[in-house]
Amino acid sequence: MNREDLKKILPHREPMLLIDEADLLPDGSAEGRYTVRGDEWFLKGHFPGNPTVPGVILCEMMGQACCVMIADKLKGKTPYFTGIDRVKFHHPVKPGDILQITCQISRVFKDFYFTKCKGSVDGKTAVVGELSFAVVG
Repeated sequence: MNREDLKKILPHREPMLLIDEADLLPDGSAEGRYTVRGDEWFLKGHFPGNPTVPGVILCEMMGQACCVMIADKLKGKTPYFTGIDRVKFHHPVKPGDILQITCQISRVFKDFYFTKCKGSVDGKTAVVGELSFAVVG
């Protein structure tokens, strides 16, 4: 899926649409990608002379990739974070990097989805975490 396809699933729009493309895999997991161009709004002050993608933005990128796994549940509804747990940042993400995101659902309870995610650049782990969402209509 490209950005236009993602807009059919996600309620996010620029400048908060933070993945460029994503795929739902046959096993139900998902992959997403984002190329850090260097002109993004979140890099302007983080940090001058040493632009680095903020951790909270990395979590949002992973969250948006997770929505691909529950696309059929999102029609007319909004996914809200209910938890961001066990997040660890291992490697900074900088302009020119392509963040590769992998995510899988670990548990479902009614309209709550619990996931495990990982973001990496050139095979190096940048961020891992467990994210949960409520799908609200």
